Order: sequence, then structure tokens, then C-alpha cells
Amino acid sequence: MSKEVGVNGSTKATVALLGPGSWGTALALQLCRNGHRVRLWGHEAAQVEAIRRDSENRQFLPGFPLPSELIPTDSLDEALSDATDCLVVVPSMAFESVASALAERLPQDMGVAWATKGLDSRSGQLLHTIARECLGDRPLAVASGPSFALEVARGLPTAITVASSSESFAERIALLLHGDRFRAYTSSDMVGVEMCGAAKNVLAIATGIADGLGFGANTRAAIITRGLAELIRVGTALGGRTETFMGLAGIGDLVLTCTDNQSRNRRMGLALASGKGIEQAKSEIGQEVEGVVTALAIHRLSERLGIEMPISEQVYRVLYDGISPEQATKALLERDPKPEFG
Repeated sequence: MSKEVGVNGSTKATVALLGPGSWGTALALQLCRNGHRVRLWGHEAAQVEAIRRDSENRQFLPGFPLPSELIPTDSLDEALSDATDCLVVVPSMAFESVASALAERLPQDMGVAWATKGLDSRSGQLLHTIARECLGDRPLAVASGPSFALEVARGLPTAITVASSSESFAERIALLLHGDRFRAYTSSDMVGVEMCGAAKNVLAIATGIADGLGFGANTRAAIITRGLAELIRVGTALGGRTETFMGLAGIGDLVLTCTDNQSRNRRMGLALASGKGIEQAKSEIGQEVEGVVTALAIHRLSERLGIEMPISEQVYRVLYDGISPEQATKALLERDPKPEFG
């Protein structure tokens, strides 16, 4: 392993970054800023070849030249060949297959981190559960928080949380990412951080619907606040800690995703409110909209746990039961009065 030193004092690493979408590319740029080498892997050969040819990810993050330290590849073996670290940034629906592929290739002592936000689309489980099943007993970490890819790529100040049951591994991944304008805090609450990263996307769809229907700032604030209550109920039931939901990965990411049109999930809600169908909205957005799949997983999870999540439930009904945004709004407004807490 190289002992060269990166710009923030960390040992210079070679990172296999799996997932050449906008977020994966932005994190790759951040790692290169910190003096690390990155092998950016994607499974679609044509996409990878276009990135290599253009020295830029014109499909998902145009306008940012890729440094020479960033090498695109469609070979997972090549990406991992001399890697000191592995960071997975694929959509949640691809997470299990990528983790399974890694299990056959990684040294037993190499940890795996991911910046994927969502639940397993098949089982509804948190991703660290899937990672543990696929990858066995090795250090695992999740990176999450209020972070739009475009702003990270531009080098605008950003703060995230890296959570792991291994304090030393959380610190390692945080140090890889931490830079002059990118702060990485650590946590031991993987459950809370993952639940926040998944459920906030569903609530962003709800906020987009409300704004698209012209309901205004009062409604937006109510959805964010009551949505946070839903997040805390389901997250703590799974073992997450309340303070996590009040931090960067919780309220921080929730506010970001619900209030800015850089959010694909918010744009999905706006499109639904305008009368567009899901597939048309996805096509116009041009990237994966995690909240669509997560809404189904959250619906099943809340039913299994017996937890009331009325806002998330109405998003599910719009997406999967075919009710209109107006009908979903009416169902929420007709709920009986109740104490805010308790």
C-alpha cells in the first residue's frame, strides 16, 4: 500500500468507486481533490467509454473535466485490482447484485462503504443488512447527508455523516472524503443514518406534489415537520437513535431534498402534481428517482411494524394505487385531530 500523503493528511489511497452517476462522479472528484486515485466503475461499457473519451461525464454531470487520477473502467476486476478502499454509489435496486459481485473479489479484511440512499427493493431491508449478508464479517460504513452532486462537484461547502459500527473504519472513510470545503462527521448509528437517507426521498415527493398543487410555504413546512415525525417513529423502532434524525443525515437531508429543485424526488412530485405519469416524469428527469421504489418498501415496512406514516402512505397510494395527488391531499386533511406528541 502506498504511503504517499493526500492533501488533508490522510494516506494517499486508491479507491474503487462503483457507480458513475452524478453522485458517484461528484464523490470521485472530491476524492481526487484530496489527492487520492479513483477507478470509477460502471457496468455499461458504452457509458464508460463515453466518459473516457470525453474526460467528462456528459450524461450525468456535464461541465466538470475529470482529472488524470480518475480512471473510468467497465471491468470490476480492474477497478478493484490495486484498490485500498471501495465506495459503492449505485442505485439501491442494484446494491445487492454489486455487493454479491464484490464478495467474490475483495480481500477478507477490506472494508466496504457506500453512499447509496434507499432500501433493498426486494426485501425492504436496510442496506447494511444486505451488505452483511453478501460480504460477511468485514468493516462496513454508510455516507449520507445533505449533499447535491452538482454542488459537491463545484466545490461548494458541504457536510455529511459517515456511520459505521467500527469507529476506526468510520474515521478512515471520513478522512478520505474530508477536505477544505467538504466536512465529514462520524457516527455509530448506521440504522438511523440509512433510514433517514431512504425515507426522506419519499417525503420529498410529497413536498413536490404539495408545491406543484400550489399549496404554499405553510404546507411545505408542515410536510417537512410531520414527515420528520414519521422518520423518527420508524427509525427508532428499527433501533436508530433520535439524535441522528436531528442531525445532518436526518433533518439536514430532509430539508435539502424537500426544498430545492436539484432534488430528483421533489421534481417527481412536481411532475405528478402537473398530471404527468411516473414513466414520463422519470424520462424527463433522466436519472433514477429513488423515492419511487422506496415508497413501496416504506409502505411494506410500516405495515410490518404497525407504525403510522400517513404522508408516506399517501405518496405510496399516488404511485402504486393510482389515486390523484388531489385525492391524497384530501385524505391527509380529513384525518381526525390528535395531539402533536404522544
